[in-house]
Amino acid sequence: MVVPTGRSRLVPTRAAVIGAGSWGTTFAAVLADAGCEVSVWGRDAQVCAQIATRHTNEAYLPGVRLPDTVTGESDLVACVAGADLVAVALPSQSARAVLAPLAERLGLHTVVVSLMKGVELTTDRLMSQLLSETLRVPADRIAVVSGPNLAHEIAARQPTATVVAASSPVTADRVAAACASSYFRPYTNADVVGVELCGAVKNVIALAVGIAQGRGLGYNTMATLITRGLTEITRLGLALGAQAATFGGLAGMGDLMATCASPDSRNHRLGTYLGQGATLADALVATGGTAEGVMTARPVHELARRRGVDMPITEAVAAVLDGALSVDELAVRLLSRPRKAEHTGTVPVVTEPGR
Repeated sequence: MVVPTGRSRLVPTRAAVIGAGSWGTTFAAVLADAGCEVSVWGRDAQVCAQIATRHTNEAYLPGVRLPDTVTGESDLVACVAGADLVAVALPSQSARAVLAPLAERLGLHTVVVSLMKGVELTTDRLMSQLLSETLRVPADRIAVVSGPNLAHEIAARQPTATVVAASSPVTADRVAAACASSYFRPYTNADVVGVELCGAVKNVIALAVGIAQGRGLGYNTMATLITRGLTEITRLGLALGAQAATFGGLAGMGDLMATCASPDSRNHRLGTYLGQGATLADALVATGGTAEGVMTARPVHELARRRGVDMPITEAVAAVLDGALSVDELAVRLLSRPRKAEHTGTVPVVTEPGR
């Protein structure tokens, strides 16, 4: 059911989250704390049963008690039945197959929220595009949530802000209203492409930072990779029609800093294992979760190449993941590039509102 508010917009009160990993479960708690009744679907029926009966998800959020209004559901179609808002937190490369049974099953006013960070390997689709195609939902009912959103910190109700991006201001407002709480502050943004690119490529840069730190390199190297990584993201975003201001805000620099600096970031952690000498297979096992940067590096590099956009960090990370470049050669390749001016007209502009 959706109910009109005093601001004449429809605020979701019944939500479904597809994906019972750490971020999906955390966002379910955020929605519940904001006043929604939430059903969570996951591949593992035992995890869904634990969420339903004990309001915990020990596999992904150990020690965290979920609100009583969060329940688990092992039937995907039943999970989304009657939902005003459907949030998707699946691995980017498997999302299309998982969601296929839901095509044309959502309500006429249901908004769909992407919590995913990646680019589809076979199509170069951003996640909002994938959701619109797969679920057969108009683009103006799709929103993207991205920002410095480390799941374990939010699950502990530590204060953070995020960005809700949608082509429709009404959709952005509906989603923002559904997740706003005392500890979770959403800002709205119309730049869907820019916000999604930031969320996807920052994972690749975090892999590079992790590799560097795994090799024993320090904060100078980390700062270099973060700032030059942001330049790469900005170049590609502008080539795809994104707005420059997005890259200096929460979804850009904010999320990039959190992902590259925190040991809770799976991409940073996986990169550290690689830097310490682990194989990619062993690093994936040791990380214990989906590190989207692994599957995103190659399609992002190919997209940039076709657009004529220079992304040397992304290219080097993709080569390391493909086995074409050793971790020791990564820094050498980046530092041996031709010298040039730092600013080339693609420096992100910070215009975050003062509120």
